[in-house]
Amino acid sequence: MPIFMDRHIVPGIEAKHAAEAHREDLKIQDEYGCRCMTYWVDEERGSAFCLIDAPNEEAVKRMHDKAHGLMPHEILQVNSNIVEAFLGRIADPKDGSSLSENLKIFNDPAFRIILVAEVTNRRLLQHRLGASKTNRLIALFHEIIRKELKTHEGREVELKGQDFIASFVSVSQAVACAAAVQKGMHVAGELINLRMGLNAGMPVERSRELFGDTIKMARYLSTFAEENQIVLASIIREIYKDDGQQTIGDKSLFKWISPVDENFLQLLMNALEKSWTSSELSVKDLCDQLSMSKSKLYRKCTELTLFSPNELIREYRLQKSLQLLTSDRNISQTTFDCGFGSPSYFTKCFQQRFELSPMAYIKNPE
Repeated sequence: MPIFMDRHIVPGIEAKHAAEAHREDLKIQDEYGCRCMTYWVDEERGSAFCLIDAPNEEAVKRMHDKAHGLMPHEILQVNSNIVEAFLGRIADPKDGSSLSENLKIFNDPAFRIILVAEVTNRRLLQHRLGASKTNRLIALFHEIIRKELKTHEGREVELKGQDFIASFVSVSQAVACAAAVQKGMHVAGELINLRMGLNAGMPVERSRELFGDTIKMARYLSTFAEENQIVLASIIREIYKDDGQQTIGDKSLFKWISPVDENFLQLLMNALEKSWTSSELSVKDLCDQLSMSKSKLYRKCTELTLFSPNELIREYRLQKSLQLLTSDRNISQTTFDCGFGSPSYFTKCFQQRFELSPMAYIKNPE
């Protein structure tokens, strides 16, 4: 059966309340073909999360309704291996206090700090550095980040190509890990353009993927970081106690982003995600979607992304083309799928940006 994680927003919830609700679920779970695996409760943020093996979402809702009436605000189908990677368990923790034989209480928040680390596309690196040097640098990156994850009690969640996603319980450990990786990679990091973003959040929000909203913003932050830089979301600054004034050489290691700038970046990237495939997309369209003047959009865009709005639209499309060209699409299909007006113009932009042609990129194996 599929496995679901749901979110209950319950202001003022205490660990005892969550334990009692879980106990009531267990009493009737068989009636609905469910198996209540475990739960997480976050008293500070007024949320609880249940992990349930169930035939469908409706069975989860009906079971909760009969057991205690606390209906979930969100339900997400999940992979148990991914849940364990992010949260460290898929069953009740061994420790916990018991008020009776049938009530085990534990306060284990599902709130996590998420680190996204990105480097330059491997095919582009191989074109610039050669396959042997690229492989050595990527292997070094993997070795260092895994070493620091172990040292700072982080969990490797996902490795896609050369990019990393990791999860931490402690914000200080997450920040320290990111700093240690950047310092360990110092010179090599410049060669592979190592950039990091740190964000924090809950496993189930609006996204249909576990920690999807949190990861998406962390990825935005890493995408627009400068070489050897770590960009920290506003929520990290709220809970991190250190001033973060570390450096590599004469360059600041951290860049903080304000809530206002974070909101702008979210709206900007949402607008791009919505419209990037259309060849009609213009700066005016972005201004209309963001309710912003051209001058303000230009100023905010260059400040946060280092690109002008027109450059950002082109850059976003070109980065998407790197993914599409390694699928089953040819250059002509990729041109129009990415919103470029003609294959010749796409090829010109691609060549200028990546210093090789789309065909050479396709033929360069990973």
